Amino acid sequence: MTKNYRIDFQPLGRRGECATGESVQECSLKAGVGMTNICGGKGKCRSCRLRVLKGCVSEPTSSERDFFSAQELEAGWRLGCQVYPLADCSVYVPPESMTTPQRTQVEGLEIRVQPDPPVLCYKVDLVAPDLSDLTADADRLLQGLLQKHGVACRKVDEAVLRSLSMDLRDSEWQCHVGVRSDEVISLRSLPGPNLGLAIDLGTTKIAGYLVDLENGKRLSSKGMMNPQISFGEDVITRIGEALRSLEKAAEIQKTVVEALNRLTRELCDEAGCVPEQILEAEVGCNTAMHHLLLGLPVKQLITAPYVPAASFAIELKTRDLGLNIAPGAYIHMLPNVAGFVGGDHVAMLLASEAFDRKELVLALDIGTNTEVSLINEGRIASVSCASGPAFEGYQIKYGMRAARGAIERVRINGNSVECATIDEAAPVGICGSGVLDAVAQMYLAGILDRGGRMIERHPRVRNVGGDRQFILCPDERPGEEGLVGITQKDIRQLQLAKAAIRAGIQVLLEASGRSGDEIEEVIIAGAFGTYIDVQSAVTAGMLPKLPLSRFRQVGNAAGMGAQMALISSAVRKEAENLALRIRYIELAGSPQFSKIFVRACYLGDYEEGKG
Repeated sequence: MTKNYRIDFQPLGRRGECATGESVQECSLKAGVGMTNICGGKGKCRSCRLRVLKGCVSEPTSSERDFFSAQELEAGWRLGCQVYPLADCSVYVPPESMTTPQRTQVEGLEIRVQPDPPVLCYKVDLVAPDLSDLTADADRLLQGLLQKHGVACRKVDEAVLRSLSMDLRDSEWQCHVGVRSDEVISLRSLPGPNLGLAIDLGTTKIAGYLVDLENGKRLSSKGMMNPQISFGEDVITRIGEALRSLEKAAEIQKTVVEALNRLTRELCDEAGCVPEQILEAEVGCNTAMHHLLLGLPVKQLITAPYVPAASFAIELKTRDLGLNIAPGAYIHMLPNVAGFVGGDHVAMLLASEAFDRKELVLALDIGTNTEVSLINEGRIASVSCASGPAFEGYQIKYGMRAARGAIERVRINGNSVECATIDEAAPVGICGSGVLDAVAQMYLAGILDRGGRMIERHPRVRNVGGDRQFILCPDERPGEEGLVGITQKDIRQLQLAKAAIRAGIQVLLEASGRSGDEIEEVIIAGAFGTYIDVQSAVTAGMLPKLPLSRFRQVGNAAGMGAQMALISSAVRKEAENLALRIRYIELAGSPQFSKIFVRACYLGDYEEGKG
């Protein structure tokens, strides 16, 4: 008897059914997951590497034992065409094994600050030592900086010091010196741009920017999925994994560091430079990503009263984290606020210039973890909303992340349904913006009532495999293969996700004694926030019912804020002051939160549910 097993493909967020005797590679084709398969499933090209995260699978084949080390096999690494599920499984497919790129958001507001970088570079011509001048090499360099540029340095980075003598002689005593505060952090012979690296480290996505420190010009930008997703879709699950053992926490940290190194190389390749030219790194992230990257304790983040280990800005040598840029370079971590509101939200407020507004302004950075701030006559209050992975297509039956073939727009007109997919490809699933669109359209068409219950009388509502579904496409296929729809359970997941955000907004409004219709502007940032239809978000009740002219979508403002802090010491100081100004409200401590959340679960305008 043939048995079907459920396979979750991460980080794409796509799910599929795998029959007995089918490989994970074969299952991926049916599920619309673009896994590389050059040799036709013979295990020869070894291009379909994946990691089994959960579930029982077949024993490694001889081809796999030849390719992977014992440690890699122990860690779950396999070839997709050679591994066969024996139970429900979850697998991680790395970027190099995929043919379908996933949409990541790197663009946003433009940088509008005067460069004032923490690292400055100077050209120094030194006189070579002789028997009448026996000054030590490092002392000679420091004296040259002082005499020629008036720069007083007291120390030389130890990694620079190890190669300094040889480097000075190889360059015939003419060199370019990178100075940070009173420390020499780099030494090179060839002229070239002095580079900085800005990172927006999100729970699901990572955005990287390579910047010329002297003029603030962005040389390259690139996005990627955060591979830590293999340890959990959300921050709570990921923290739980880190708490299992010190070894597991180190593995989670190593995973993201390797991803950052890969991203750095790709950025440099695109700009025609090398990582050793990068003299400074800036990172903005929420407190969970911050602590996991730095190896800080995380248990207190998920235990009341949910306080971070540190909120101030942190600086340390990049080599201490394993980041491969200039040996003496530093990484600067933007300050956290409290709870899960971290440096990425501070960066977003900086870039959007919302933090000093006198009118009532709402600023949201929407993602797996959503941060919301209300600026009320210059005062700022913030909350963190566990909106969950539904906006990334996870926990949705036909859900997937924003990749080729994902339905991202839905319009319903009577019995007719129009769907737009990414790259205009054949639909293989639905991403978060498509789910939000579908639910809003179904509510407007009367297919859903205010409580989110699906009305059975519509011809598009069918029972498929025992689930009540609204069929998006195709119209005529009787079976489930190739079908994409919205289930009743999907609607509940979307309601929970949007309610978390709307409830957070309402808590801020009530704490400030203001109402939603008083909001002058709503600033929406983040990858998901970039692609949503604002009208759908308002219709579903995720955002306040306001004229569309009051909404402004700003893209990856957190990434732009990180770039601003990278090139400007003044912006870094401003970030520290801003973080101290923000009043954090813990939703778990709000006495009315449960009541507000239940009301926010309803579709339509939140205000209609009062009373």
